[in-house]
Amino acid sequence: MEEPSKIQREAIPVALQGKDIIGLAETGSGKTAAFALPILQALLENPQRYFALILTPTRELAFQISEQFEALGSSIGVKCAVIVGGMDMMSQALILAKKPHILIATPGRLLDHLENTKGFTLRALKYLVMDEADRILNMDFEVEVDKILKVIPRDRRTFLFSATMTKKVKKLQRACLQEPVKVEVSTKYQTVEKLQQYYVFIPVKFKVSNLDVYLVHILNELAGNSFMIFCSTCNNTIRTALMLRNLGLTAVPLHGQMSQNKRLAALTKFKAKSRSILISTDVASRGLDIPHVDVVINFDIPTHSKDYIHRVGRTARAGRSGQAITFVTQYDVELYQRIEQLIGKQLPLYKTEDDEVMVLQERIAEAQRIAKMEMKDITDKKGKRKKGAGGDEGDDMEDAVGVRKRLKGKAGGGKKKKHK
Repeated sequence: MEEPSKIQREAIPVALQGKDIIGLAETGSGKTAAFALPILQALLENPQRYFALILTPTRELAFQISEQFEALGSSIGVKCAVIVGGMDMMSQALILAKKPHILIATPGRLLDHLENTKGFTLRALKYLVMDEADRILNMDFEVEVDKILKVIPRDRRTFLFSATMTKKVKKLQRACLQEPVKVEVSTKYQTVEKLQQYYVFIPVKFKVSNLDVYLVHILNELAGNSFMIFCSTCNNTIRTALMLRNLGLTAVPLHGQMSQNKRLAALTKFKAKSRSILISTDVASRGLDIPHVDVVINFDIPTHSKDYIHRVGRTARAGRSGQAITFVTQYDVELYQRIEQLIGKQLPLYKTEDDEVMVLQERIAEAQRIAKMEMKDITDKKGKRKKGAGGDEGDDMEDAVGVRKRLKGKAGGGKKKKHK
């Protein structure tokens, strides 16, 4: 960091004065440092275990915040612990027994430990941060948050950060903040100036079988960039990733049914640029530090127009340019119009030549066919594991490589088509 972002300039002086903060800031605005630096300063002045609790909506965001705390606090030896679902409770209990300075947690798993882990208490807590508070509440964590608030000290500092000021956030603000100072970076829903936004209209007769054709055409046309593709379901992220891999493209899925290790591995591959395409559900659309996204593609249009802002916010960050392309069918028109109304502009059509697009049809139909068989094979393997010794709820993408070889061998005699 060479100079502070706007949210950091506004929030840090207020936090250092010992005041509660309600911070409204868009994705990618530097919120983490805005609350981490004042907390680390206070910890330096008054070292104490279980000093601060940061609540987040997702596991990935929790690990990211922990990394930033450890980087910013390395000189003072700060100890952090991430307490999230998808990981072993007993191992986490051992980590909690070491009494770290900073806890970063999802509400559900933290409450599990508060209720069930012997000797674990947050009665001496000095700071509470709720990051992405609107999203925490949208994910139905209200009951857990209320229970957590009842077992931590009233005499504490509270920082509540949210991209939007919803009714639920206002209610939470009244319940847990004392005379807060409001810090607002963005007063309306907007997308950054350097983001080029387009839509592609695809008639529904093409939606089931040929939406993939438009996707691959655009990936080819914009080759050399890094992509985030948003799908509405976990299954569609896996299916799309398998289909693209069958065409020789380096795609990796990210969704909520993957184990924690596989989710982190997927993010690591994409951030390290060993995979150029990340196919995600909305679990990854906010808060995550993925700095090199060039193009966002909304394969499935978001049902909530505010999610559009968060999705396309993955690109054109920190002054860089980027593109966002949204696929629209005749059944998506109302959702699409809501997005245009929210952002206050009409989006131009992304121009495609139908002849150029449809020339890919035969090759992609074969990739879809193989992906469908791979999906069935993965589902069968999961079923067998569940009957056996538990197993992992991940997507088993790597297993599909062997499946693909067997399937192609069974196809017999067909020419091997290579994606260019």
